[in-house]
Amino acid sequence: MFDSAIISVVDDDELILVSLKSLLRSCGYTVETYNSALAFLRSDDPQNSDFLVSDIQMPGMCGVELYEALAARNIHIPTLFITGKPGLPPQFSVKVRKPEGYFSKPFDTQALLTCIERALQRRR
Repeated sequence: MFDSAIISVVDDDELILVSLKSLLRSCGYTVETYNSALAFLRSDDPQNSDFLVSDIQMPGMCGVELYEALAARNIHIPTLFITGKPGLPPQFSVKVRKPEGYFSKPFDTQALLTCIERALQRRR
């Protein structure tokens, strides 16, 4: 477990934000939450985050567009996508780098934690 890791969570669903923040904090992570991709981009956290959990389908900028915007800024954060709609959306044509994972809601919390831990181990 990497208790000094900062994990940013971006989702327009307040319940998901609260649930993931609680889960990840209980594992010792520092967690920052954002209700939109733009809110995350406007913060200092893209530079400081060790891992990003992002919903794919959000109003305004979707998770894939966020992923690509970060890459365009040369910010490479291991990213895990979550979605309430099964299957990959049509805009899921990420060319810059491969996401760490893709989970449909409701997701297996242990699988999500394992994905995060593996990515953090590779990053260090």
